[in-house]
This record gives sequence, C-alpha cells and structure tokens, in this order.
Amino acid sequence: MDIEWQGSILTGLPLTWPAPAKLNLMLHITGRRADGYHELQTVFQFLDYGDELRFTPRTDAIVRRAQNIAGIAAEDDLVVKAARALQQACGCQLGVDIYLNKKLPMGAGLGGGSSDAATTLHALNRIWACGLNDAQLAEIGLKLGADVPVFIHGFSAFAEGVGEQLTPVELEQPWYLVITPDIHVSTAAIFGDLELTRDSPAIKICGLPDSGWDNVCVPVVTKHYPKVAEALELLGQYAEARMSGTGASVFAAFETEAQAQQVRASLRDPAKAGMPESWKDFIARGVNTSPLRIQLSSC
Repeated sequence: MDIEWQGSILTGLPLTWPAPAKLNLMLHITGRRADGYHELQTVFQFLDYGDELRFTPRTDAIVRRAQNIAGIAAEDDLVVKAARALQQACGCQLGVDIYLNKKLPMGAGLGGGSSDAATTLHALNRIWACGLNDAQLAEIGLKLGADVPVFIHGFSAFAEGVGEQLTPVELEQPWYLVITPDIHVSTAAIFGDLELTRDSPAIKICGLPDSGWDNVCVPVVTKHYPKVAEALELLGQYAEARMSGTGASVFAAFETEAQAQQVRASLRDPAKAGMPESWKDFIARGVNTSPLRIQLSSC
C-alpha cells in the first residue's frame, strides 16, 4: 500500500481511494430560499460500492485528469474543480494527475460526482500535506455541490438545509439491489419543475423511525422519465422499491445478499420479460461509515 514519490511530503498513503455511492432513503422539500436553492430534509446512507481514484503527485502546479470520460469535459469535472479549489485554499504549488475508475452511472442519484470530489479533497489534503480538517474540507466541498459535505464527513446522516446540515444517524445495514435505467436525469430540471412539491411538512429527527420513507421527486421524475416508473414497477414486484435523490436509480432493501441476488437473477431473466439489457445494476451493503472514512482512519 506504500507509495514512493521522489521529493514527496508524505509516504505510506494508499494507491487507490474509494468514492462510495450513497442512497437517499427519503427526500422532502420544505421550502425554497430567496437565492433559488431548496430547503430539504433527507436521509443519506452509504454503500460499500462506488468509483475509485488514483492520484500521482506532480512537482508543478498542473492538475490533470489522466483519461477522457464521455460526456464530461475535464474543465467541468468535479475532481478537477475540487483539486484546484484545494490548491487555491491552501496556496499549494504542487499538482496531480488524477485517474478515475468510473463505476457509478452519471445522473443516477447515487452521488458519484460529489463523492469523487470529496475523495479528491481528502486524498490531496493528505498527499499535499495541506493539513485541513473535515469542517474546512466540507466548506470547500459545499461550493462544489450540496452533497459533497456528507461524503467529506463519511457517516450516515439526517440532512437539512440544502443538504449540508448533518446529524449522524444509526441505520440498519441491509443489502441493496440498485438498478439504473439507461437515461440521465437532470437534477436542475427536476428541481425547477413547477409541479414539484415544495411544502412538505418538516419532520424531526426523533420521528425518523416512524416516518414514511417517501421521495417527493418521484412524481415529477416519472412524468419526465417513464423508464424510472418502469424500473420502480419492475423492482416493486419483489420488494418495496424507492428512488434515490432525483433518480434515475431505484433500489430495494433485502436482509441477505442471497435474497438480493435472487431478485437480480429474476430481473435479468429474459423469459420473465424483466429488466432491459442496457440497464445497469449492482448489489451493495448499506453502511453507516463510508469506505473512504474507514480508509482515512487507517492511514
């Protein structure tokens, strides 16, 4: 796990850094602020599955994404933006080549871009020896996206505000089957839809165990993206199916991995007219501490 870098500030850091997926187990919108952002309440849980990143330090100040990613220009990539934001915040004169193994589909409501950004901030904070704490990294991350702070802190949380006010929660840790239709859902378009419910009654964290796990974005998303409605219906034949964030991914919880695998096999069975081959799916364990946080505690 050790790395060697001539002239490096730090040694003994991991070669590969995890950027785990998240699920929104519920999502309420309680209002809209004057600046256009929405006040929301949601519950985040991490998965033990996600993207992976590698970082090769440079002695110059160049930040470079080392490979092309379809649909995302390097200048628009959150990993590049995160690295440059950290450079600026710390006055760092070092650079980095960033390698991203993209496993999570984009526009899926799984937080892939935000998680990649958070992992970049944490990893480069160590590699460049910036010395920032979690609160400082989360402040930088919030400017990149509302979901970045939860990935910085790395614990299951009840979130309020625009998603940055986090209260740790202990959740059951089931196995999830996650399926994603072959579409990209625009979060901006969903939050801008006039039919979106923006006056959900606020709930208290003490009421979470007795609250319904609903997502107010579902009616708007399924109206614009019929494939999400189809995914909910297909998975809903086997278990309670829910949508994460603004979609497109839907998920269901199971007590065991074997149960999830059995349902996955049924959905993939052409004889049962199940899930289209072009859709993506994976099975992962829900966890209350993110894989990134676990790795950080050991290095």
